[in-house]
Amino acid sequence: MKIVVCIKQVPDTAEVRLDPKTGTLIRDGVPSIINHDDKAGLEAALTLREKVGGTVTVVCMGPPQADVAMREALAMGADEAYLVSGREFGGSDTYATATIIATALRKIGYDLVITGRQAIDGDTAQVGPQIAEQLHIPQVSYAESLDVEGDSVVVKRQYEDQSHMLKVKLPCLVTALSELAEPRYMHVGGIVDAYQKEVKVLGFEDLKNDLNPEWIGLKGSPTNVFMSFGKQPKAAGHMLTGLSADEAVAAIMEKLIERHII
Repeated sequence: MKIVVCIKQVPDTAEVRLDPKTGTLIRDGVPSIINHDDKAGLEAALTLREKVGGTVTVVCMGPPQADVAMREALAMGADEAYLVSGREFGGSDTYATATIIATALRKIGYDLVITGRQAIDGDTAQVGPQIAEQLHIPQVSYAESLDVEGDSVVVKRQYEDQSHMLKVKLPCLVTALSELAEPRYMHVGGIVDAYQKEVKVLGFEDLKNDLNPEWIGLKGSPTNVFMSFGKQPKAAGHMLTGLSADEAVAAIMEKLIERHII
């Protein structure tokens, strides 16, 4: 079985800053990590490989510096890695991104595709399902457990206050929650091996026979970001001290009425 895991290199959100003039992320000096849900999906893929055999391939769309994330995935135990990278892909929204990745997956081949539920920098949860639509394969989102039975996968899918148990025939796509698996640590041997392996790069020239340039990049994106802004600091609150319970309630009600909350 060929398992393909789509990962994304994202900025560590604890360190994110926005340029107040342009509203864009300031990435200089900001550490990058593998998206949490994607890393859980990678661990689930490695666990399935140990159980049923096969290979695990990681695919990432991003700039050349995403090579670091690919090496980390290889050090965790992935068999091969593909970086989908090119200036033509810059500015792609979720739809254009899914179009590019789906084209790459057709070239690479797959039985099971695993993506994270969503990326911590965009939080759209759209790319995984859109890839499945582009590939015309069934999908299961919000997976909290995953197993293989013959030519099918069995997925426990989180759904509000309950779960669905679904059995889906391969090929299919599954989007992973962080709770799906606890990622393993890299070991020294794995890190050494990771830097001896090749990270294959797929650019526009490698995909152009199946990829219309009108569908990708900023030009091919049906949506765009109008404005970005950081969380604004709140003013200091007003402390009520030295009041009885009845007096405190009266004071709170007075403030709520004053601000037209009630």
